[in-house]
Amino acid sequence: MEIPAGELGSRIEEALAAARGGEDVVITEDGIAVARLGGVESAPLMERLAADGVIAVPADERAVPRLPQAEAAKDALSSLLGRLRR
Repeated sequence: MEIPAGELGSRIEEALAAARGGEDVVITEDGIAVARLGGVESAPLMERLAADGVIAVPADERAVPRLPQAEAAKDALSSLLGRLRR
């Protein structure tokens, strides 16, 4: 759909309805395209990026696995703090 810039104000509802319907609305000046009005996808950004293959969604909620070394360090620190409190 093309709308002359001078008519855009009076036809804005028509242009918005077309954009909501997925149609591109081209705004023209003297018959030359100067802008395009299009609909906005409603899916959240992260979902769109994952669908487009730009990002990968983690397999589970916890993205960083617990490492055995980290567990051992936590246990050692807990033991040391326990001894210091006595």
